[in-house]
Amino acid sequence: MERLNQTSSVSEFILLGLSSRPEDQKPLFILFLIIYLVTITGNLLIILAIHYDPQLHTPMYFFLSVLSFIDIWYTTTIVPRMLVNFLSHKTISYAGCLTQMYFTYALGNTDSYLLAVMAYDRYVAICDPFHYVTIMSHHRCVLLVAFSCSLPHFHTLLHILLLNQLTFCNSNVVHHFFCDINPLLKLSCSSIFVNDLIIKTEGLVFWVTPFLCIVFSYVRILIAVLRISTAAGKRKAFSTCGSHFTVVILFYGSVFYVYLQPLSSYTVPDRVATLVYTVLSSMLNPFIYSLRNKDMKRGLRKLMGRRKS
Repeated sequence: MERLNQTSSVSEFILLGLSSRPEDQKPLFILFLIIYLVTITGNLLIILAIHYDPQLHTPMYFFLSVLSFIDIWYTTTIVPRMLVNFLSHKTISYAGCLTQMYFTYALGNTDSYLLAVMAYDRYVAICDPFHYVTIMSHHRCVLLVAFSCSLPHFHTLLHILLLNQLTFCNSNVVHHFFCDINPLLKLSCSSIFVNDLIIKTEGLVFWVTPFLCIVFSYVRILIAVLRISTAAGKRKAFSTCGSHFTVVILFYGSVFYVYLQPLSSYTVPDRVATLVYTVLSSMLNPFIYSLRNKDMKRGLRKLMGRRKS
């Protein structure tokens, strides 16, 4: 804590949240409490259904269970703090702010890399089905998950350490509902040239790399599907990756909308877009992956039957 105080005269930040109007606070509290409970319940059901159904013990569902686990913690780094802010003080300590930012970015980046791994899994399943079991062995799946979960922490640590070198000596009011890097950079009264440069170089490469892997996988999948002669075969191939593609569009669409804009233009629509990839995507993922997935529906029915008995 002593190190933090040496670089910043600000000991705490004020998170303005989604609205500063007092009459909005209780309705927003109820709304986000419901969203949080639905998110936790939905993702927990996905994890339990995959765990208890042996037919779901495949690489695709292994990755999905890890994604659901990460989504639970990703949402937990943001929403509980929002709920507190709705009903009581809106302040967060300097150390608490950096801690929240660290876990939010680390878990969000993990989501990004897991989506790339899942796209690769679908690519192998559709484009090289005869070698799928060999290529997507349990050992390789574990290594892919370990890589996806560990690399983002090093990336996030770099940005947190650079942010900790800045001085915040003017306003401590953050126009956001959580500690995000862009609103904090706008509050700095020291040069943010290095931070901005790293975000636009290392940060961009780090975010774009998994996205390009996803695009490459889907281009190859599309080419392979177009070569299938029967309409039923094409529908089956598309159905195996339709849910994942929907999640990718939802997640990356909102991320790129927010972070590919100039720092000075960070406004209210950006906060709404941030809600999509931080809160709403984690809530919607269980529905997207289960509503049109017969295997997941069967697994959930088995789980419900197990609980009743």
